[in-house]
Amino acid sequence: MKLKNYLKSYNKVNVASAQCEQSDTAVQRIPELRRVIEITDSYSGKAITHKLELFKANQTDCYEVFVDGKL
Repeated sequence: MKLKNYLKSYNKVNVASAQCEQSDTAVQRIPELRRVIEITDSYSGKAITHKLELFKANQTDCYEVFVDGKL
């Protein structure tokens, strides 16, 4: 009896997930540019701002980082 309920519940989740994937594909897309970090350094007496752009990389939890436009 418990196994039947489990299988029924599991099937409902799969059906709901499949429907969601078909209708909301735009929501699941993550942009290539993941983060932008701007650092302003004022220690030299003149404010210098550096821009770090973190892009998607092939490996999980890794980024391709551009600092002031250079990789």
